[in-house]
Amino acid sequence: MTELMTVEELADYLRVTEKTIYRLLKRGSIQATKVGHQWRFNKESINEWLHRNSVAAKANILIVDDEEMIRLLFREVLEELGHTVVAAETASEGLELVKQSDFDLVFLDLKMPGMDGATLFHHIRTIKPTLPITIITGYPDSEMMARALAQGPFGVMKKPFGESEIIAAISSFLRISERS
Repeated sequence: MTELMTVEELADYLRVTEKTIYRLLKRGSIQATKVGHQWRFNKESINEWLHRNSVAAKANILIVDDEEMIRLLFREVLEELGHTVVAAETASEGLELVKQSDFDLVFLDLKMPGMDGATLFHHIRTIKPTLPITIITGYPDSEMMARALAQGPFGVMKKPFGESEIIAAISSFLRISERS
């Protein structure tokens, strides 16, 4: 007999928040049936989905941003997707982490107190020239952005952004890295 679960039951089963379940539904990532106004999930289909997605690439990601809310947003979204997230509040802290650890991707704020993101970008390129970097900025036409562009290719996320932009950025990175 088919066992159907509610959103709440599925969240408990997967050990995630209900918000994550709704996010998966919105993206069309998870199979569901609507019964009346409620979503229902076939447990057997969920188990198959888990198996398919358990082999998907997971990334070790560094977030360097002086804004705590930005770091928390990235951490919440990316950890829910199964990635490992390390966050740094300052460019100096981010530089030390890059020296000490292997990251698959860095999200880097352009405008920070002390060492700015363009300078940190230059240091990272010197230490690890192939490390993919996505710059987070509310100043896409600034002098700092021009300095960063001189260092080589990178991704850009314009502020303000939300969960969907973070998910799209990491999905694009994973697709590109799978082809490499």
